[in-house]
Amino acid sequence: MSTDQEQTETQLDSKENDEILEEVLSDEGLAEEELSLNEPPSQATLIAELQQELAAAEQKAQENWDKAIRTQAEMENLRKRTQKDLEDAHKYALNSFAKELLSVLDSLELGLQAATGESEEVKKFREGSELTIKQFETVFAKFNVMTVNPVGEPFNAEQQQAVLMQEVEDATPNTVVNVFQKGYTLNGRLLRPAMVVVAKTPEKPAKKSPEDNKQA
Repeated sequence: MSTDQEQTETQLDSKENDEILEEVLSDEGLAEEELSLNEPPSQATLIAELQQELAAAEQKAQENWDKAIRTQAEMENLRKRTQKDLEDAHKYALNSFAKELLSVLDSLELGLQAATGESEEVKKFREGSELTIKQFETVFAKFNVMTVNPVGEPFNAEQQQAVLMQEVEDATPNTVVNVFQKGYTLNGRLLRPAMVVVAKTPEKPAKKSPEDNKQA
């Protein structure tokens, strides 16, 4: 074999060896990569993941707790409103009926005021009317229907209705000096306002001018 042939064969063998080495190294790299992919996560990674899951669970639990608290508060408010509505229904169930009875009582009182004279018939009528009015008042008091009769008291727009402003001697301005029609309340709620006359401040006489005095 010639020297040239030996060199050529040596080069070919070296090339083949290099290719085989590259294949082996490539296979080893793939194997290491596969091992790294299949390698279980580290303890620190597991702890971080568990902490995230725990934080998410705590946040969800807090949200559910807040919802439960709001629901409980809404239910309590609903219970209170329902209870108040029931109490008001019991308290003011007689509202319309009491108003109708007031008309009857007004007629009795007007008839009593108109019954003048000293005849026996008039006296009997007056006695009967007074007795009936007292019975009305007793029944009204039993069901917390109270009279509003504010003569001499300061005018109160919440329970009274002024039908006339009038100058009255020795009366304090803005006080009630007469009641045309008594008012009533039912369990503290206004059933009918009292119709009243209210005293007003007397008007000062106009000052006369010097020319008026000369003409006089």
